[in-house]
Amino acid sequence: MELVQRFQDYLVTELRLSPRTVETYTRECTMFCAYLEPRNETAEEVGVTTIADYLIDRQTRENGVDQRTVAKILSALRSFFQYLVLDEQRVDNPALLVESPKMEHRIPGVLSIDQIEALLQAIDPTTPLGLRDRALFELIYSAGLRISEAVDLSPSKVHLDEGILRVRGKGNKERLVPMGPQAVQWLRTYLNEGRPSLVRKGVRAEKLFLNHLGSGLSRKGMWKRFHELCAKAGIRAKVHTLRHSFATHLLEGGADLRAVQELLGHADIATTQIYTHIDKEELRRYHEVHHPRG
Repeated sequence: MELVQRFQDYLVTELRLSPRTVETYTRECTMFCAYLEPRNETAEEVGVTTIADYLIDRQTRENGVDQRTVAKILSALRSFFQYLVLDEQRVDNPALLVESPKMEHRIPGVLSIDQIEALLQAIDPTTPLGLRDRALFELIYSAGLRISEAVDLSPSKVHLDEGILRVRGKGNKERLVPMGPQAVQWLRTYLNEGRPSLVRKGVRAEKLFLNHLGSGLSRKGMWKRFHELCAKAGIRAKVHTLRHSFATHLLEGGADLRAVQELLGHADIATTQIYTHIDKEELRRYHEVHHPRG
């Protein structure tokens, strides 16, 4: 897979994509090349039909992927073939001729304020890990962070006295995000009383949120802990639901859409506008219940 390795180097050094995007593109292109081997085809010669067959295969396998994942795979392959063109391995990019799947308009799930409270109250703050969890999930909800943004935070990015975070989001863009007083309080307690107990001798503790071994908490570790808390609180949600809830509750409280866009770090306001659909659904239900013609 020397070709994929060179592609990976290109993503890192030339395009300077985020580590997560590099990992995704490299994985998908490795899988695609592995698919080509038994067919006696190569990436330098493959055509549109084979790419389409591959995408269909990925969807029809056991535990097949959904349309959103197909779109991500196609994006990775388009970038891969574009690299081959630049590297003079091909003269065309066949992935550009494959039509992108039509995306279903999905309204993200949102927790009520009572459900948020139930989730946070399910955390035992009498242990270092409990203090970490309370500070972590309080912060994600208070600041509307993506999972990757919370995982990548370092103590130097947290300015408690000012109530501000410096967050590096998609596209490696940095933004300033305010924190609410509850998040500031729990972060201060975690930094003073919880985190020092999690630091281990000989382990680099660069990240803000640490696991029981003293290294940075992983995305997988965060998901696992969140699911445990959801089960304890009797709710069904994903970690990202806290970010959805952050945006929705702001808009319900009268926040300006542009301001919410800035807080979320959305490049396109159309991405932020999906949360207005949630608000409209709530208004429709309110109308049905309270209006004589509802």
